Amino acid sequence: MPPERTAAVAVNAPADNSRIHDIGYRHYDGVRLDRSYIRRSLFTQSLRGAYGLGRSAKSKVLPMILLAVMCLPAGIIDAVAIYTHMTKLPLEYTRYALYLQAVIGLYLAAQAPQSVSRDLRFKTVPLYFSRPMERIDYVIAKFGAMAAALFMLIGTPLVILYVGALLAKLDFATQTAGFGKGLLAAALMSLLFGGIGLVLAALTPRRGFGVAAVIAVFTISYGAVTSVQAVAFHQGAQTAIGWLGLFSPVTLIDGLQTWWLGAHSDFVGGYGPSNAVAGLFYLLVVLGLIAGSFALLMRRYRKVGLG
Repeated sequence: MPPERTAAVAVNAPADNSRIHDIGYRHYDGVRLDRSYIRRSLFTQSLRGAYGLGRSAKSKVLPMILLAVMCLPAGIIDAVAIYTHMTKLPLEYTRYALYLQAVIGLYLAAQAPQSVSRDLRFKTVPLYFSRPMERIDYVIAKFGAMAAALFMLIGTPLVILYVGALLAKLDFATQTAGFGKGLLAAALMSLLFGGIGLVLAALTPRRGFGVAAVIAVFTISYGAVTSVQAVAFHQGAQTAIGWLGLFSPVTLIDGLQTWWLGAHSDFVGGYGPSNAVAGLFYLLVVLGLIAGSFALLMRRYRKVGLG
């Protein structure tokens, strides 16, 4: 470039107006929260979300209606027991959830996909892992929140039933023992149903498919098992009725509490597990499904590359 051209460029070049500003950046000296805090926060958020808390009013409608439907029969039973001076409740604590299994299944079908499918669909899970959180933290929080939400759904009417029984002046020791057995059965049902529901919901990022999958698995398996049990009953194969209960989540809980907690069975003809060996199988299958559901969730999130 000619010297005179270079001089012209230098003259016309804008002045350098850059400045260095001290805006007061400082290192963070406060408490650094660990993975346990993040895990608890995700658990709390997921549990609140299962009942629509912290979300839109529309999200609260279905879970609150289902909770009210679960509690309504307990309130009616209490009122009848108090005003008619019953000597015992017409429905055992352990059988209450079985009679309202359709409500529980509908709640699970609605809330399990809401808990996990939306994270997959909108690809928000990587945001969780941008913090010091590992895959197991996410699974523990989601699994625990779903089980806790189901336990609240199943356990709340049992508390109402128990309080009403005491107000009706029924035997305290008998009612307390029955209430304790009912809560134990509710805890097992919550873990089993919650685990299976989350696995089915996590298979697809589409919430509608997750809802359909949960309803189909629980409804079809229960209908198929009870139908085959009815055939076995009419054929005189009472022993087979107890073993057939291993093939549905609902009948698994029924058979387990019949053998372990001494509850009356809702199987066809009232035939539960025929012996201790069959009862032990029920316990092992329930525990195996709970552990297997957790393992499948861990595998699912590793497979999609989120952990």
